[in-house]
Order: sequence, then C-alpha cells, then structure tokens
Amino acid sequence: MTAAGHAHRGRPSRTGLGRALMTGGALASDWLPAFTEVPRSAFLPELMWPFAMEAGRSVPVSRSSDPGSWLAYADADVPIVTQWDDGRHAGTEPGEVSTSSASMPSVVFRMLRALDVRAGQRVLEIGTGTGWNAALLAHRAGAGNVVTVEVDGAVAERAERALRAFGAPVRVVHGDGFQGFPEGAPYDRVIATCGLRSLPFAWVRQSRPGGVIVAPWGTHYSNADAIARLVVAEDGRSASGTFAGPVEFMKLRSQRLPPVAHRAYVPDTVAVGEETMTTVAEEAFTGDRFGAGRFALGLRVPACVNVVAEKRDGARPVWFYGLTDRSWACAMFRDGDTARVWQSGPRRLWDEAEAALAWWEARGRPGHERLGLTVTGEGQSAWLDDPADAWEV
Repeated sequence: MTAAGHAHRGRPSRTGLGRALMTGGALASDWLPAFTEVPRSAFLPELMWPFAMEAGRSVPVSRSSDPGSWLAYADADVPIVTQWDDGRHAGTEPGEVSTSSASMPSVVFRMLRALDVRAGQRVLEIGTGTGWNAALLAHRAGAGNVVTVEVDGAVAERAERALRAFGAPVRVVHGDGFQGFPEGAPYDRVIATCGLRSLPFAWVRQSRPGGVIVAPWGTHYSNADAIARLVVAEDGRSASGTFAGPVEFMKLRSQRLPPVAHRAYVPDTVAVGEETMTTVAEEAFTGDRFGAGRFALGLRVPACVNVVAEKRDGARPVWFYGLTDRSWACAMFRDGDTARVWQSGPRRLWDEAEAALAWWEARGRPGHERLGLTVTGEGQSAWLDDPADAWEV
C-alpha cells in the first residue's frame, strides 16, 4: 500500500466531512448546497500532493494508479499542493517550495462565511488556484458575476479548463492580482486566497461603499496569518475591520520574503552583541504557532523576522532579524537556567519584542477578534479594540 493509501484509512467520506464541517462551525448551512454540488475533486489534477497528517508531510497521490487514495484525499479536510517551485518542478516527489494548492475545505468555508456573498453580487477573487473557490462563488453569485485573477499562466489556464468543464464559466484573468481588475469594478465582495503582507488599496478603490474584503493577512514576523474581514467606508477612502481567526496561506508572489541570510547579520558569534538577561519564558515564543500572541507580536514589532530554532541539548535560540537594517537579536533559552540575550544594530529588537509581549499580556492577551486592520491610500495600520487608536504596520 502506498504512503498515501495508508494515510487515508479512517478518513471520513465527503458526506462525513460535510457533517464535521457543519459541527465545527466552518460550514454554515447556507453554504451546504455549494459544498454538496461543487466537489473539490472536480478541480484537482491527476497527480497531487496532499498533506498526510499522520506522516506530517506532503505525499504524491496519482488518480490513475491509486484512485481510492486520490478520492479520499480530495474529500478530506487537508491542504493539497498542486504545484511546486512555480512550475519548474518535475517528477512525483515533492519539490522545494509549494506554490499553488487547494486549501483545506474548513478554511475555504470559514473565509466564504466571512465574505457573506449574496446572489447577484459582483465578486473579485485574487488567486484562482485550482478554480474550486471560484466555482463555489459562482454557485452562490452566478458565474457571470465572478472574476478571478491568477498570476501563474499555467495555473490560470488549467483552472479555466476545469471551470468550463464543470459548467461554471467564470472569467479567469491571467495577471497580477495586487492590481485587482478595474475592468470588472465595482465589486461587492473581494476575496484573496493568498497570504498578504500589504493589502493593496486598489482592492478598496475597486469596491463599492459597504463592500467586504476578506483576505489572509499577516506580517513578516512569522507565517501566523489571520483572516482579515474589512468593510469599505461609505466615502470609499478606507476599509477597516477585525480578524476572524488564524490561517496560513502561500504568500502573494510579489510579497514573498527571501530566506534570511543569517551570516549577513551575524558573521561571527553572538558575543559581538550587547549581552543582557531576561525572565521571559521560552513558551512565549514556542507556544501555539498560530496563537494570537505570536500574531500580536508581529503587529508590534514591525519589519522583523522571528525564527524559533530547534531545541538541542536543552538549549533553544530564538532569533530576530531586522528588515530595514542589519539589526539582530538572539535570546538563548536553556532548561533550568536564566535566558541570555544578545542584540546588535540600530534597533534593539529584543527590547521591542519584550515590550510587545508585555503590551499583549497587560491587555488581557487579546485574541484575533479584538485586533483590527485599516487600509487607506496612505498605507495600513493595526489597532486593538478601537480603530481610532491605530499604529502603522
């Protein structure tokens, strides 16, 4: 039996998945007809790489050689990679970086519920992917009311074929979704299926007053994004709203961050930095990777990448790298000992992180639902509870 065949044993059928999504609150009852009539399997390629939860990695599954595993994964609540390395990948084994996928159904329907699209509304989707999400939107709003934009030409072409074969001929545009699609504006709803670090004002400008924008958004601090649900102001000059829980998406290609080159920051040893001690616990950085704390720290420590290294021999370094200069910091947590800290550069990144953690804890460790985002033509800002008390991010 293949690894994939072993992994899907005991996985619920599509009917069982629908019940699980309903029970878990991801699938609202008004989206049940779309879930029932628009199967994800109609938009998946012959060879795909679903994430096998038991194995903890993506595995190759071919419909022709293992149809049982293929269909089981298609009907499971797991993400499925459909492209590696921007299409340069060849062969059956996973590539280096996943660059297009079909998201977990639970995440898809959480975002659609937040979008609150109604029949007859104009919808702009950024990130076509397989075309499944566009087909779900077409089921609700009507195919003629949906425009979907995909930056990868091969992905766009395949999705368009799948959509037409399924009978949902939405307009598929090959282009840069960051610019939106002004030709089809104004839109009642805008949804992105890729992670953002900067939400473009073009989407606000192309939306009607009162329109809703739903997108995975986060900072470069980590991959701990959250679903932003913004409502466009009546004057059309801004969009603002809170977050609706954690997600992790592939990033918009124009906003990908290259891997941090550690040696460019710390060419020798941490001893060149200024040394201090801290009483902050290791768990503050190693707890729930999608928790609100990690997300909030990213809002309070801008232009910074946080890297939590593996623990070895009871010691774990936690790194901070500045993106506007070569400032860096390292907190070394060691079992049974007080943590040591080194930092260097114009910014004191550890001091910023420690202050951000204290800020979050002093306000009762607020969850995603208390944190918000506002986008204007001048940029974007975050806030806690009150949009009037915002800071630039």
